Amino acid sequence: MSANKMPSMLSAYLQLHFIVFIWGFTAILGKLIEIPPVEVVFYRTLMASVGLFILLKWRKLPIQVPRKELWIILGTGLLIAVHWILFFLAARISNVSVCLAGMATASLWTSFIDPIVNKRKVKFYEPIVAIISVIGIVVVFQSTIDAAMGFIVAIMSAFLAAVFTVINGKLVAKQNHFTITYYEMVGACATVVLFFPIYGYWFADDGLALTLTTHDFLYLLILSMVCTVYAYSIAVKLMQRLTAFAINLTINLEPVYGITVAVFLFGGDEKMDNNFYWGTSIIVLSVIMYPLLRRYFEGKNIKRDIVR
Repeated sequence: MSANKMPSMLSAYLQLHFIVFIWGFTAILGKLIEIPPVEVVFYRTLMASVGLFILLKWRKLPIQVPRKELWIILGTGLLIAVHWILFFLAARISNVSVCLAGMATASLWTSFIDPIVNKRKVKFYEPIVAIISVIGIVVVFQSTIDAAMGFIVAIMSAFLAAVFTVINGKLVAKQNHFTITYYEMVGACATVVLFFPIYGYWFADDGLALTLTTHDFLYLLILSMVCTVYAYSIAVKLMQRLTAFAINLTINLEPVYGITVAVFLFGGDEKMDNNFYWGTSIIVLSVIMYPLLRRYFEGKNIKRDIVR
């Protein structure tokens, strides 16, 4: 990496960490919102779709995409919808800690999925770094890791996150990041709407909970505009310069940011002890190790950290 690229890459990593900090609030917002997870995802994607459409029109950004890519993007939206439903479900049936602990496995999944999709060999250090990061998460949350169901649901959510992150890494090379996010939110919203009849009949005992309180509306507005329209769109853009693995590895810091805020909001429900600090140190170590190892093993021919 040449010296003149360093400020640019530093800026990209700083942006990524700020986005991850924002995402640290998503599980907290999911806990605060009273309506069920499926309805949360419906409103989140609906509001985000409207917000992104207005943004695209206001900034005169391209909306049209080739039909083949359109279906891929909409299909990615389906994965995102299921990912978010499982994510919020994990937070509800366990707690914020367990939900975010399971999500830390996303980098591990990515270390295997990315080489398959992009037809490259697995770099031996990627699974090692990912496993170190997961160990850190387990240490942080070992007091709550016994909440097996919530943890399993969160791991399923993490797997889907790894899949659509890798897909987005390929899409962003061809389309504007706001356009991609817009159609993904449309696809996610349409997925939930199509699921509503099955969900209402088999799972929602009291029918769909679509009535919002003032608090729920405000929380959903923050969730959709800040955590989705802004944060998710910028994350997609960063895939032009950072690998899917680097992004998902850094997202492992989401529990650290999220649990710190959750402690102040939920008190005794989100306890921190020495394991938190030990685990945090391990996570930070893994995040620092990845770019250093990548630069060392791939040599000086790397001009920039891009998704290939």
